Order: sequence, then structure tokens, then C-alpha cells
Amino acid sequence: MPGKVTKNVHDGFELELEDGRHPVIERLNLGEPFVPNDVVLEPENRLLIITGPNMAGKSTVMRQTALIVLMAQTGSFVPCKTAKIGIVDRIFTRVGASDLLAKGQSTFMVEMSETANILNNATDRSLIIVDEIGRGTSTFDGVSIAWAVAEDLHDRVGAKTLFATHYHELTDLQTTKEHVRNMSIAVKEWNQKIIFLRKLVQGSTSRSYGIQ
Repeated sequence: MPGKVTKNVHDGFELELEDGRHPVIERLNLGEPFVPNDVVLEPENRLLIITGPNMAGKSTVMRQTALIVLMAQTGSFVPCKTAKIGIVDRIFTRVGASDLLAKGQSTFMVEMSETANILNNATDRSLIIVDEIGRGTSTFDGVSIAWAVAEDLHDRVGAKTLFATHYHELTDLQTTKEHVRNMSIAVKEWNQKIIFLRKLVQGSTSRSYGIQ
């Protein structure tokens, strides 16, 4: 672990993490060095559309961001080189695929219920983590749902948002929405192999490498 961390918890909006790490995954030592990442969310750059392959590291970056914010607001050490963290009122997540069949809820119904909860209760001081949305229905319906949710988060809610998706159509939002920025997890193709670089970089990707 690194030495002294510079941490600033403030009343503003900005969230700036330099060399942020996931405190659990890093400790698990999964056979490769853990790659730290920077995350910046600010009023003019508050909704990040994150694309990239499965298993490349999108979920890790998003979850570590939420964990770091939570740890900071409890007064804890945070696994970053430097951290400037605007206080959030709540952290909302829409992550993974699960059902509640005993209560008559399919995976899609659970997804929509969780999404509705975010849209109805998040404020411009919230932190929102969306790890895939609209995947439990047809492709065109799913894209429409994901697009509408992203637009509402941008236009009305105004919260700090990390929005991971395999719907690459959503990257077009950067051209029409002022506060959307496209990010992706870097991948290198070498010798007919796919190498996950685990690094969050600017710009979008056009491939998910699902077949590979």
C-alpha cells in the first residue's frame, strides 16, 4: 500500500480520484498487478458513458469509486494517491442481473424497479453507479430504455454518474448532451490475443469482444 494519502472532503460537487484502487480486489491478488485508475466528475463532466469488453475492468472502476466515496465520508483512509470528494447525500447502484421469482419479479422487473428508484429519489448531490441497463429485454427496447435513462440523469437529475453499457449507440450522447463524456477500458490486440490493460481512458470503444 502507498504512503500518506492527500484527502479533501468538501461541500462542492467535484469528485477527483487519482490512482484509485479497489480495497478488496487489490488484496485478493488474482494473478496480475492491480492497475489504479483516475476518475474525475465535475459539473461540466458529470455523466461518464463507459464502454469496453466484459471482464476488462468497468465494474471494478465504478465500484471502487463508490467505495472510496463511502469510506471517505465515514472518515476512513481511502485507497488513492489523492482524493477530492464532494459530499454526496446517497449512493445509488444498478448492478448485475438477479431476480426475485418468489415475489413474481423477473430479472427485467428487478432492473426496472431499481432504475425507477434511482430516477425518483436521486438528487444532484447523489452518486449513481449504473452497470448495464436494458439488457433484460429486446435489443431495441433495451437501447431505448438505456438512452432515456441516461438523458433523464443528465437533463433532470444532474447527479455524478458512472454509466457502463454495451450499447455503443449511447456514446452518441456526447455529441448532443453538454455534460456527457465517453470513457472506455483500454484493450490491446496482439498476436491474435486480447490483452486487457485495465485502464480507464478517454473515448469510446466500438467492440465488446463477446465472441472472443
